[in-house]
Amino acid sequence: MKVLRIKIGSWTASFRYPGFISGFQPTLPVPPISTVYGLISAARGELTVPEDVSVGYVFGFESKAVDLETIYELSPGLSAKSNVIKREFLYNPELYLYLDRPEFSKYFRKPQYPLLFGRSGDLAKVSEIKELELEEEAGKRLGKTILPFGIKGAYGLVQALPSHFTDTIPRKAVGVKPYLLMDEFFTYPEKCLFDPEMNWAVWLHKS
Repeated sequence: MKVLRIKIGSWTASFRYPGFISGFQPTLPVPPISTVYGLISAARGELTVPEDVSVGYVFGFESKAVDLETIYELSPGLSAKSNVIKREFLYNPELYLYLDRPEFSKYFRKPQYPLLFGRSGDLAKVSEIKELELEEEAGKRLGKTILPFGIKGAYGLVQALPSHFTDTIPRKAVGVKPYLLMDEFFTYPEKCLFDPEMNWAVWLHKS
C-alpha cells in the first residue's frame, strides 16, 4: 500500500484526559485519534474526518514532567477567577503520521493553520514528508500508538475516546469507543503494515 509518512516534532505536548475537568491534569501517553484529525484539519484548512483519510501513527517522547499553569474559571455574567493548576506534559515529542492519501503532502508542506500537540503553546513543526510503499508482514513490533480495544497481545491504558469532533458550536464528540493507548512496543503476531525503514508495524485506523 502506498502511504504518506510525515514526521512532526515539538518541544512539548499535552493530551487531556476527557474525565479530568479540574485539579491535576495528567496527559495521555499518546495523542488521541481526534487530536490527529485536528492536526490534519489544521494543515488542510478544513474539517477532516475518518471518511476523508485513514490514519496510523507512532508517537514517542523523551521524558515527562509537570508544569504550573494559570487558568481562568468563568462564571455567569462573564466574571472570571484565576487559579493555578499542575499540568503534566511530554518533553521533546515526535510523531510519525501515516496517511493512505499521499496527495495530502501538499497540506503539510504549507499548513493553513498552526500545528499543535495539544495546547496552544505546544507548537509543532513538520521535519520530513515522504511517500513510501508498505507491505503487510507478521511478527513485527507494534505500539507507541493507539489501538482498537481487543487487539491480540496488546496491553496498556484503556480509555473511551472519540474518533473526531464536529465543527459545530458547541463541538460534539463523534465515534466514541474504547481504545488501548500504548507507550511501548510489543510483538504483534498477525499481519500488519510494516515500515522497514523504521522497523515498526503501523496500525491504520479506517472509518
